[in-house]
Amino acid sequence: MPTIQIKGMRCGHCVASVTSALNAIDGISEVNISLEKNEATFKQNQEVPIAAIKQAIAAIGFEVVE
Repeated sequence: MPTIQIKGMRCGHCVASVTSALNAIDGISEVNISLEKNEATFKQNQEVPIAAIKQAIAAIGFEVVE
């Protein structure tokens, strides 16, 4: 499962927002967020460009850290 680091998550609402944003991307499922580690893991059912993931995260006010 791919893992991405996300900057800016601080609470349960942040987790819910990121989960929703990632689940809305075609090809992504089974999203799990770790607030403690500031990361998200997910299953890809098809290849999803990292640019699409970054854009979805940025649209809700967070940042994918490389």
